[in-house]
Amino acid sequence: MAVDLRRTRPFWATAAAVLAVAALSACGSGDTAAPAAAPATSAAAPTDAAPPPPARGKLRGYGTVRQLSETADLVVRGAVESAGFRVDEVLRAKGESGVRPGARITLASLDAGVADMAHMSKLEAGQVVVLYLSQDPGTPTFRTLSGDFGVFDVTGSGDDAVASTRSQAMAVSGLLAEDPAASGHGFRTTLGQLRAVAAQVS
Repeated sequence: MAVDLRRTRPFWATAAAVLAVAALSACGSGDTAAPAAAPATSAAAPTDAAPPPPARGKLRGYGTVRQLSETADLVVRGAVESAGFRVDEVLRAKGESGVRPGARITLASLDAGVADMAHMSKLEAGQVVVLYLSQDPGTPTFRTLSGDFGVFDVTGSGDDAVASTRSQAMAVSGLLAEDPAASGHGFRTTLGQLRAVAAQVS
């Protein structure tokens, strides 16, 4: 039987259109490219704050009274005054210091930038002490060795007077040899012992 192509032409056109739509759908169902991820941001925002300035220096620690005596330019006993320090006794002087009992000397504090400066005590008028001092070159000014390491508070009189380190932590732990068990607990001896050690140092 003959088929009238004129009648079937709309059918084929419709079928072709359906197939074309199906093909496009098939292509569209494939994997699509994932959108580009946004760049990760740092959890901590950068800061423009400058780091704190470094400390100028750390203090030297001393383990024994002998070490203090060997290092000090001057070891004296006396009283703190409002305008300086009155020397009552010179236990040891390195070289020709010119300091004699009855003299008054000028004391200076550590530089403000020294790392341990915040932990130092202050010498106040009326305090009786033994001081282990270094002299500023070319000046009549003295400073205690490593701050509180060079300060012994004195109670009483004569050789039996009690001499105690000013600080618990910044303190020697023995006369001639260090005592690890005493480290960090301060040190107590007598004025006579400080005199004896100073006399041994040439």
